[in-house]
Amino acid sequence: MVKQKTQVGPIIIIGFLFFILGFITWLNGMLIPYLKVACELTDFQALLVTFAFYISYTVMALPSSWLLGKLGFKNGLSFGLWIMAGGALFFIPAAFSRDYLNFLVGLFVLGTGMAVLQTAVNPYITILGPIESAAKRISIMGVANKTAGAIAPLVLAYFVVKEGDDAIINNLSNMHPMDKKIFLDSLAERVITPYIIMAIVLFIAGIGIKLSGLPNINSEKDTNNIVENEKDSVLGYPYLVFGVIALFFYVGVEVIAGDTIIRYGQSLGIPLETAKNFTTYTMVSMLVGYGLGIVLIPKYISQRLALQMSAILGLVFSIGAILTTGFISVLFIAILGLANALVWPAVWPLAVEGLGKHLKTASALLIMAIAGGALLPLVWGALSDKFSSQTAYVILIPAYLFILFFATKGYKIKDWSKADKKQ
Repeated sequence: MVKQKTQVGPIIIIGFLFFILGFITWLNGMLIPYLKVACELTDFQALLVTFAFYISYTVMALPSSWLLGKLGFKNGLSFGLWIMAGGALFFIPAAFSRDYLNFLVGLFVLGTGMAVLQTAVNPYITILGPIESAAKRISIMGVANKTAGAIAPLVLAYFVVKEGDDAIINNLSNMHPMDKKIFLDSLAERVITPYIIMAIVLFIAGIGIKLSGLPNINSEKDTNNIVENEKDSVLGYPYLVFGVIALFFYVGVEVIAGDTIIRYGQSLGIPLETAKNFTTYTMVSMLVGYGLGIVLIPKYISQRLALQMSAILGLVFSIGAILTTGFISVLFIAILGLANALVWPAVWPLAVEGLGKHLKTASALLIMAIAGGALLPLVWGALSDKFSSQTAYVILIPAYLFILFFATKGYKIKDWSKADKKQ
């Protein structure tokens, strides 16, 4: 059984996996404007990148939980990495055909492998130490995740953005059809090299995890939770259900902040050569938030208070982005990373405490909430096409309001019969 003492070796390995998850996830920030040009898409169509990627978590989370039960956590992690390698390789025929549907299939396969990893690593890191400091450990994982997220769009931009592209892209409508096709085909093919490299790294990482000394935890036995009045159904815990909804909104706003900011900058007339850095700004602000979490939780502030403060900051920054103009508005979207950083680390322990035998299924449900990253950006894209990219950020406000509800009341509701009463 896992002891209350935090286990350093496994945390380093899990941190490496969080780095991989972050790197691949936040490539989308650069991939969206890249595919928008290469495949000639509207904002709504371009945001199908996030839909294909994140909806796979919802579709595959429960199968991932079943798979981990059959293979064990360590073998499941290796298998997930190999699935991701296959998804990366799918980008090769997609690039040669310049078929957007093929890109989306590759993203779905990548997300499928990541669903396996996410279903394992989040309860894993929650279990590897005292529950009251779980947010601190997840914050450390967040540093690895968002450091990778800050690097990822810059790495992809190195391969796919070249000097002079902006001038050509702005003149596409005036180009001869054959010249236009030649340029767009060559643009699409630039993605092949980075995704081949990614596939190789993922395959080797899968072998490394399989051969590592990572312990095969039993989430039902190793949980530090004290179980009182255990219920027959996982849905019998209101605070878990509210936690799932809170994560749905959280992932949606996090993806909007990280993956639409480059496109938003372009809509304001900022060249891609400059705007390509904007996702990195969002990731850096998240790193600041994680750093604060590592220092402050639980010694100075509780996980619950951190969550409340995050929701309030999210509301303030969202309103600022909507009401200001130009680069200042872009900056408000970037610093949403600071507001978002501690939401995932704080919601997880509040949502899974005391679940006992239901922990694995509850973890799968929380992973399914990543569907927020699939659906809310599509809402942003539709609003952007109909009104403006700036007006579309109004979708952030109800999301942060629900997160604030969970942080102040929802996490305390232990029984549905008391859900309408003051806790």
